[in-house]
Amino acid sequence: MTDPRYTPLALSLPATVPFVGPETQERQRGAPFDARLGANENVFGPSPRAIAAMQEAAGDVWMYGDPENHDLRQALARQHSVLPANIVVGEGIDGLLGYLVRLLISAGDAVVTSDGAYPTFNYHVAGFGGVLHKVPYVDDHEDPASLFAKAAKVDAKLIYIANPDNPMGTWQSGADIVAALDKLPDGCLLILDEAYVECAPTGTAAPIDADDPRVIRMRTFSKAYGMAGARVGYAIAAPALISAFNKVRNHFGMNRASQAGALAALRDESWLGQVQSKIDAARKRIAKIARDNGLTPLQSATNFVAIDCGQDEVFAKAVLDALIALGIFVRMPFCAPQSRCIRISCGTKADLDLLAEMLPKALAQARSG
Repeated sequence: MTDPRYTPLALSLPATVPFVGPETQERQRGAPFDARLGANENVFGPSPRAIAAMQEAAGDVWMYGDPENHDLRQALARQHSVLPANIVVGEGIDGLLGYLVRLLISAGDAVVTSDGAYPTFNYHVAGFGGVLHKVPYVDDHEDPASLFAKAAKVDAKLIYIANPDNPMGTWQSGADIVAALDKLPDGCLLILDEAYVECAPTGTAAPIDADDPRVIRMRTFSKAYGMAGARVGYAIAAPALISAFNKVRNHFGMNRASQAGALAALRDESWLGQVQSKIDAARKRIAKIARDNGLTPLQSATNFVAIDCGQDEVFAKAVLDALIALGIFVRMPFCAPQSRCIRISCGTKADLDLLAEMLPKALAQARSG
């Protein structure tokens, strides 16, 4: 008997995943979490219209979903005042990032990102043999000038930036992103991950022409639309790049119910507005809880708040571990100096009441060593 003949690249990679899910942690601790505040899910949920549409579509799941995502692409094109040829739909932003890296990156190709930014992108780059070059955050913000300068130095094919940012929740104005494009090196594509843009202040979305070949913008139904489990993401870019996705994407990757739910969610602007208000109120409550305990919340344009614990990574990890032991699932940035923080997703009143009760206990345990 012989083992499968893995590629040298596959053999060189660690058997890992970018995130350990809350379900895994619940199995490890032998109990469910009392508050799920770590995965940046939208606890306020999807539009009732989206739920009804998915329930109605459930009886038709014997059929594959439309491989062209025709109706959803048409609706998204109208939403963004672009052509359907500017839109590709995929299995969340994570899936689209994987396809994009597959299209552009082979062994040894340079890619630039911020040190500590969204790790799933790094995971895809490593999986196709790309070489990651990282720059530090500047005042807890991703810094386009540093990213573009590094890309010019290493002849990068891709730059990744999230605006608003995960894990810090900070943001750049869309106008600043556009102005920075003057320094984008020739032959380099900017991936602008706008997963949280519906949670952000007006002016955060970058006003970039959909036909601009230098940029691909990515959006999702996982955050403000409350459909993380449905895995629906989309990208906006020049038609030639969008068409190239057809060379590598899973054409039947989108399930029928998710397509129907996303289409209904897009039409329910009233529900989206209600959720945005709830997210804003929850951010303010989290910030108050942090300040009441002597901690410093960072201003956030997302559905989570990064909280500066005032010391180093070791102390922040102790606070996180204590909260998890007390039944509250949270996460933290994984690179210094951002790792001095913990990251708390917006929750219901009951979730945040529990956080207010347990955070003093977690801090006391962390300070006691």
